[in-house]
Amino acid sequence: MMNLEQARFNMVEQQVRCWDVVDEAVLDVLHALPREGFVPSRYQQLAYADMALPLGHGQVMLPPVLEGRLLQSLQLQPHDRVLEIGTGSGYLTACIAAQAGSVLSVDLFPDFIDQAHKNLSSISYREHSLSERIELRQADVFADFAPGERFSAMVVTGAVETVPDEFINWLADDARMFIIAGNSPNMQAQLLQRRGGGAVVSEGLLETDVPLLVCDRPPKPFQF
Repeated sequence: MMNLEQARFNMVEQQVRCWDVVDEAVLDVLHALPREGFVPSRYQQLAYADMALPLGHGQVMLPPVLEGRLLQSLQLQPHDRVLEIGTGSGYLTACIAAQAGSVLSVDLFPDFIDQAHKNLSSISYREHSLSERIELRQADVFADFAPGERFSAMVVTGAVETVPDEFINWLADDARMFIIAGNSPNMQAQLLQRRGGGAVVSEGLLETDVPLLVCDRPPKPFQF
């Protein structure tokens, strides 16, 4: 049987840290949360492998190294209200909630929402229930989703060809968003920051390739 504690330690220290993730708060979260509790049962032995894991519907759990870079880039704080687009298994949702004040996580697929709710309800972080900080909602962000608020941080777990206007509009001033944009196999993970007055600054973080966010219609492009 796999020693899960050792596998988690190896993931953080030999994979994530080596990808220039040096924020100890992020590494601490990855050390503490049981990733195996969010991985589909048939992939349990790969819970800490350096690879994307299939979830169904053509979607994946992002590789641990990409999750680490994502969390480090956002520099989440306890007062942050975060929108996550693409709940998936709920693992990244839990990582975000461990650092932020609250999370609204949206997914197109009802079975993802149901499974993420079960996964999140079964784990705790430092003796606190993370589910108290998380709201899960089933919706198509390109069609029937209207949050009615702006967020201090956003995470988009699937790729888009171009950044949609809607996503930018859901950012508060001085907020930031992690998103992957482009066409396979040449996609770029980016950190977007919305300045006062609506100006947006983009920083390229790394090259990657992940499945497109599933949607009912093509997103409208955002022009810098």
